Amino acid sequence: MGKWKRSQAYADYIGFILTLNEGVKGKKLTFDYKISEAIEKLVALLNTLDRWIDETPPVDQPSRFGNKAYRTWYAKLDQEAENLVATVVPAHLAAAVPEVAVYLKEAVGNSTRIDYGTGHEAAFAAFLCCLCKIGVLRVDDQVAIVFKVFDRYLEVMRKLQKTYRMEPAGSQGVWGLDDFQFLPFIWGSSQLIDHPHLEPRHFVDEKAVSENHKDYMFLQCILFITEMKTGPFAEHSNQLWNISAVPSWSKVNQGLIRMYKAETTQPGLYWAQEVTGFCRPGPELASVAGRKTPFAAPPVLRLLHLCSFSPAQVLQNGDDFCPSPTCLSGFSCESLSAWRSSL
Repeated sequence: MGKWKRSQAYADYIGFILTLNEGVKGKKLTFDYKISEAIEKLVALLNTLDRWIDETPPVDQPSRFGNKAYRTWYAKLDQEAENLVATVVPAHLAAAVPEVAVYLKEAVGNSTRIDYGTGHEAAFAAFLCCLCKIGVLRVDDQVAIVFKVFDRYLEVMRKLQKTYRMEPAGSQGVWGLDDFQFLPFIWGSSQLIDHPHLEPRHFVDEKAVSENHKDYMFLQCILFITEMKTGPFAEHSNQLWNISAVPSWSKVNQGLIRMYKAETTQPGLYWAQEVTGFCRPGPELASVAGRKTPFAAPPVLRLLHLCSFSPAQVLQNGDDFCPSPTCLSGFSCESLSAWRSSL
């Protein structure tokens, strides 16, 4: 895990998360933003996954949790993943499709255990990050990535969880932030920074959540929790209850980012299982972007190495430095400060 935290891939991934965090700051889900063709194709992909759930109803079984119909649903995705990704990735980048498709398959849960957790969520974020690194998604897609694509992803995942009664993967129970998600709390708290009247203490108020959940991702998460769990909020979601006492959304946001960094580098959590191939050498896909990476890329997260500069260069040269102004990712210049703070 130490090698993972010191890697370019980790810096790229955290920088991607923080760039989107900054992009949605102070904005409602109903904010007017650009929707590119790539965004529309990603939403169509997620709509297909949603339709497959309807076509694969749960089966009768003695066990209450982990409905085995999920495995039928997942088998369809496993078979069609590359075809789905190919509808999003242009033909000249087709060599990247098999790699990117792996992240999509890892983003919807585990078919053996029939569970879902923050590691699967992270795989979807890596899936989006890879699409940015190879140029499918661009800088001006930032808001739409969160508000259109990731929000739709959450809807599909919640439908999966409810339809097939999926178990939480690696849940820390009452001591965890949430059984299934983490990123919508980060980006959702950023949305609420400097809100004129909604404060952190209000998200435990049922009326405030009911009236505002359509505008804010954080409140959507709270609503889903209250629908899925019974009993006092302070008992079933103790961490969130404690967060409601934080005086401002900016402090909530900063604290959640620190928690997320700790979770992504802590051995034993399910998140770590998504990067278990990181230290093994593997073939490079840098040729997709027409450039060479500075070292042999690992089989997992190797597309994240397409950027031509390193965190060390950023630290040495400052926020205005960019040795690759034509970087295919489009996120390099916007992410320098984020990477600096993540290292």
